Amino acid sequence: MKKILFYSAKSYEKEFFDLFNKNFGFELNYLETKLNKETSYLAKGYDGVCCFVHDILNKEVIKNFRGFGIDVVALRAAGYNNVDLKAAYENRIHILRVPRYSPYSVAEHTIAMILSLNRKIHKAYVRTRELNFEIDGLLGFDLYSKTAGVIGTGNIGKIVAKILKLGFDMQVLCYDSNPDYSWADNLKVKYVDLETIFVNSDIITLHCPLNKETYHILSEDAFNKMKKGVMIINTSRGGLIDTKELIKNLKNGKVGFAGLDVYEEEDEYFFEDFSTKGLTDDILARLLTFPNVLVTSHQAFFTKEALENIAYTTLKNFQDYFQNNRLENEICYFCGEIKNNCNKVNFGRCF
Repeated sequence: MKKILFYSAKSYEKEFFDLFNKNFGFELNYLETKLNKETSYLAKGYDGVCCFVHDILNKEVIKNFRGFGIDVVALRAAGYNNVDLKAAYENRIHILRVPRYSPYSVAEHTIAMILSLNRKIHKAYVRTRELNFEIDGLLGFDLYSKTAGVIGTGNIGKIVAKILKLGFDMQVLCYDSNPDYSWADNLKVKYVDLETIFVNSDIITLHCPLNKETYHILSEDAFNKMKKGVMIINTSRGGLIDTKELIKNLKNGKVGFAGLDVYEEEDEYFFEDFSTKGLTDDILARLLTFPNVLVTSHQAFFTKEALENIAYTTLKNFQDYFQNNRLENEICYFCGEIKNNCNKVNFGRCF
């Protein structure tokens, strides 16, 4: 029986993994501890490791795993910006992921943030609970005919664009490094460059991976080009936004609303309870003071369907590896990070 160690495991995940594991038969052991260089030694004696978005898979960790004889790591997430793919390839460790656990969950959370910020739902809830039924200060705007800029048109971005276009009859501008013109033509949305999105959009929503090209894609220069009062939504990765610049533009009124499900330095805080401890992160604390900022703690993925898909696909990834099957969800160093046409893959494996 293959032994798998889970890092950063939460109780709500264990329920789904234990349920689906009845059909796979692995020995699953769970740690709430995050993975880093110091905690990587806990994986000694295991056949595989399962990690989440805040776990650190850097060169030192990967070398430790290689020394323990571990040659497969499965991410129970889609993103992999926390993984040193070059080190994994050099140490012949296969990195697997869950690329499509539920794009609808993240897309629907994106729309929920747009509506909540615009119509002040979160503020109205607090008022009425305190028996204050005034509506002064809760003024919103029609989404109809406004312009939305969708940056990144993978599975999630396409669903968001579809909801905004067909559900609200918005003008939708899209940007992607690999545009899907056929999809855009069918939906009657338009691919443009980033500057066009910055200049024309009333709402800008981010749905791209975090890499060298997209790091701080919303920078000082980008904010300077935006409309006054623009709404910014980020349900992808915190590093897509220069948070200090976001705060500056919230203070001067250039940014009218910000909905953030992710944050650049979220690793220490998100998924943990600091209600009795307080924050030492001054930037996050400042963000939480703005009445026009809505922060959720990496919650966009969190639906029953998503957790079911994550559990099943992760365990299936391990099964495929141990049974020497084709690895449909392997992250290849060559086509994953370098983005070339990959001619290194043999029988669905990078090596």
